[in-house]
Amino acid sequence: QVQLEESGGGSVQAGGSLRLSCAASRRTSSPYPMGWFRQVPGKEREFVAAISGSGGGTRYADSVKGRFSISRDNAKNTVYLQMNSLKPEDTAVYYCAAARQIPGIVVLNRDEYDYWGQGTQVTVSS
Repeated sequence: QVQLEESGGGSVQAGGSLRLSCAASRRTSSPYPMGWFRQVPGKEREFVAAISGSGGGTRYADSVKGRFSISRDNAKNTVYLQMNSLKPEDTAVYYCAAARQIPGIVVLNRDEYDYWGQGTQVTVSS
């Protein structure tokens, strides 16, 4: 079992930046692919960004491409989401997730993730 804990959420004005962190409770035998998702009330949880276990592969939702950047530090068991040029429509609860998959792939499908954090609120005001 792996526990994930997000941090770094908060309130920011449009155009501002935040960096989210997701710390895993333990190191796995091989690093899991990780992802960030977000959810607003009344809507499904949507994909934001994902990174392979090695960190060599990344993918982004079109809505955040060019503004958000996902990275990881396997020595610290931590994944990051750098969010720049934030917009009010980025307001959501952000969740990190880990998939028990081989390290070399990027996982996009929400249903393929096995472990989830509790979420952190990001609020962007206009």
